[in-house]
Amino acid sequence: MIAPTRTTWQTWRRRLGRLVLGSMVVGLVATVLIIASGWRAFGTRASGERRVRMEASPQYRDGIFVNPQPLWNDILGASTSLLSPSPVASAHEGDVAVLFGDGSQFNTPPPSGLRVTWLGHSTLLLEIDGLRILTDPLFGERASPFTWVGPKRWYPPPIALENMPAVDAVVISHDHHDHLQYSTIERIKDWNTTFIVPIGVGAHLAYWGVPPEHIVELDWWQPTRLTGTSGAGVDVVCTPARHASGRHLLDQNHTLWAGYAVVGPAHRLFFSGDTGLFPAMTEIGERFGPFDVSMIETGAYNPAWPDWHIGPEQAVRAAGMLRSKLMLPIHWGLWSLAPHGWTEPAERVLVEAERRHMPIVVPRPGHSIEPSQPPPVVRWWPSLPWQTGAQNPIVSRLVDPEPLPPALTP
Repeated sequence: MIAPTRTTWQTWRRRLGRLVLGSMVVGLVATVLIIASGWRAFGTRASGERRVRMEASPQYRDGIFVNPQPLWNDILGASTSLLSPSPVASAHEGDVAVLFGDGSQFNTPPPSGLRVTWLGHSTLLLEIDGLRILTDPLFGERASPFTWVGPKRWYPPPIALENMPAVDAVVISHDHHDHLQYSTIERIKDWNTTFIVPIGVGAHLAYWGVPPEHIVELDWWQPTRLTGTSGAGVDVVCTPARHASGRHLLDQNHTLWAGYAVVGPAHRLFFSGDTGLFPAMTEIGERFGPFDVSMIETGAYNPAWPDWHIGPEQAVRAAGMLRSKLMLPIHWGLWSLAPHGWTEPAERVLVEAERRHMPIVVPRPGHSIEPSQPPPVVRWWPSLPWQTGAQNPIVSRLVDPEPLPPALTP
C-alpha cells in the first residue's frame, strides 16, 4: 500500500476548501433569494409619529409589546409534537363541505339586522345594524410570506374576492401571516374603506400602499366609530388579547395584537383574533356584552403553547366569561397549523358546549347565519379520529382555575 504523499494531502485540502467555500456561497445566495422573495410581504417597522405612539402604550415595555400574563412555551415538547403530527392533521379534497357563492346573497340585508358569514379560518363578513365589517381577510393561497412554500389552503375562498360586497371596514387582529396576508392586502388596498388595526400594524399597510387616511390604529380599550351611508353607526373597540406578533425572526412583538368588540345600536359582536385564555375576558364581557355572538378561535393549539391559542374547551369557557348568547368557533378548517386532527376543534367544542349549556353554531365555510335564529349543528365534516380534552388538555397558565360543577367534583 502506498502512503499518501504531502502533495496528495495538499491537493485534497484545496479541493475540500473549495467545496466548503462553494457550499457557503450557494447557501448565501439561496438565503438572499429566499429573503428577497418574501421581502415585500415581511412589511416594515413603525417610525415617526406612529413609533412615538407605540412607545407611549401601556402595553409597550423595553422595546416590545408584552402580555399582562406572559406566554409560556415548551420548546422541546413543541419540537417533538411537530415531528409526529396526527395522520389526519390535513384535510383531503372533498373533506370540507364548502358552500361556494357569488356574493349575491348580500344584496338583501339580513332581516334581523345581524348576519355572520364564515369564510374560513378567521375571515368573517359581519353585517351589523346596516354596516359591513370584514375580519382578517385571507383570499390568497398560503399562510406565508412566500408564494411557493408554507401552509397551503385546502379549498378556494367560498366567495371570490371580486364578488365580495363593499365593506365599511376591514378589521385586522394582528400581523401574523395567517391573519395579515400581503397578497390579499395588495388586492384590497385601494378599497374605499377603513382599515382598523392594532397600533404598529398600520406601518405594514402604509408600506403596501393603503392610503394613510384609511388606516385607524387602536390600542387596547380604544374605540373608533363607523358610520354607514344610511347614517347608522357602530363602535369598534380594540380589546385585549393574549398572543404575540411578528412577520419574521427579527420583528417579534414589535406590533400589538388584539380582539374586537363591535357595538351597534341593536346588536353586539365579539371577535377574538388569536388568544390564550386571560382574566380580562370577564371585563370585556362586563363592559361591552352581552354579545349576540362571539367568534372565538379554537384551532392550532398544543399543550406546548397553551397561552398562545386558547383550545376548544377554554374557548367555550371564554364565551361564558364574555357573556355570549351564542358561540361560533373560528381559526380552524383551512390550514394545517398544528399537529392535532383537523376536525378535532369542532368535535371538542361541541362536547364542551353541551356540558356548559352554551348555544353554538358551526357553519360550513361560506354559510351565513343570523344569531337570532341559529341553525342546528350539522356535522358537515368527516368522522375522523380525534383526541378529547382529557387526552390532550390545553390549559392556559396564570388564570384562576374554574371550579368543577358539582356533578364533576371528585
